[in-house]
Amino acid sequence: AGRCGRVGHRSGPAFGDDGMSLSMHAVLADRHLDVSLDVPTGQTLGLLGANGSGKSSVLAVLAGLVQPDTGQCVLDGEVLFGPDVRVPPHRRRIGLLTQDSLLFPRMSVIDNVAFGPRSSGCSRSEALAAAQRWLTEVEASDLAGRKPSELSGGQQQRVGLARALATDPRLLLLDEPLSATDVEIAALMRQTLRRVLADRTAIIVTHQVLDAVLLCDRVAVLESGRVVEQGATEEVLRRPRSEFAASISGVNMVRGLAIGPDSLAGPDGTVIHGEPDLPLTSGEPALAIFRPEAVALHRSEPGGSPRNHFTGVVSSIEPQAHLVRIRVGDLSADITADSVARLNVSVGEPVVLVVKAAEVSLYHR
Repeated sequence: AGRCGRVGHRSGPAFGDDGMSLSMHAVLADRHLDVSLDVPTGQTLGLLGANGSGKSSVLAVLAGLVQPDTGQCVLDGEVLFGPDVRVPPHRRRIGLLTQDSLLFPRMSVIDNVAFGPRSSGCSRSEALAAAQRWLTEVEASDLAGRKPSELSGGQQQRVGLARALATDPRLLLLDEPLSATDVEIAALMRQTLRRVLADRTAIIVTHQVLDAVLLCDRVAVLESGRVVEQGATEEVLRRPRSEFAASISGVNMVRGLAIGPDSLAGPDGTVIHGEPDLPLTSGEPALAIFRPEAVALHRSEPGGSPRNHFTGVVSSIEPQAHLVRIRVGDLSADITADSVARLNVSVGEPVVLVVKAAEVSLYHR
């Protein structure tokens, strides 16, 4: 009952000297799964991969919904499963939010969120107070008296997140939490997730490169039940070594600081203008994303005053489907073969990349 109602990151000892909160190896022969994962304390790991690669199976094993054939999992120094050990799901203190929020249909929203604290021994008043605080944290306090059938998909996900957090989990598991939301609601929900995941140990399954970039400290890419690539999110997406990572990372990303509601300054001082999902706050970390196909390439500064332009030296020229990808530092431009011939571009030559502000998406980072 001592954990009843506490909002914020849980405290607890991390095991070992490497700062890892979670260390897991699991084998499921019938699902062709053989995965090892480590998650440092207070960090978020993104699980990426095509459908059927084993991502949801990993979450099911961690949550205790599926028993692996062999392996071991240690969370905050406690063995959850291993030889002759299997901690039941309700004792693991792991929160799980699936694509379907699985709210109890006959309970009100606040009773849904209070269910976890009540099950762990909190009094009704303590559980309801905890539920109200978490609903406020995910900006859903106005939904407290409604039934799940009266909620939109995005509202159900917010309530499901509050319910998962109300038990003060040591590990939070999120299985594509934004899949049931439209673009506008997803942007707001993403901001909520960024806030509640700060300093919390979590694993997120996602297909979206934006979710990986904005929410995950590290990512692991699964193919056919195996981890084929893992590391810092930006490193994996900028220099993908797996087919799936390469397929989703085909965007240009520039990190910087916001200098206005719709612009940021990159590391070299280059100002980038674009369309923010929410107005940026000056001085806060921000991210610009734009597609290589939206980038025009010039041999010299173009006439007029394009809002975004980058100068650099061509580092590589490679075929990319029906286009040609020109790499300039960390940025890419996909242009036609005719344009390459007309511009007479070659490796080592200076060029200018131009992209319209309307093609650049800006996000809080």
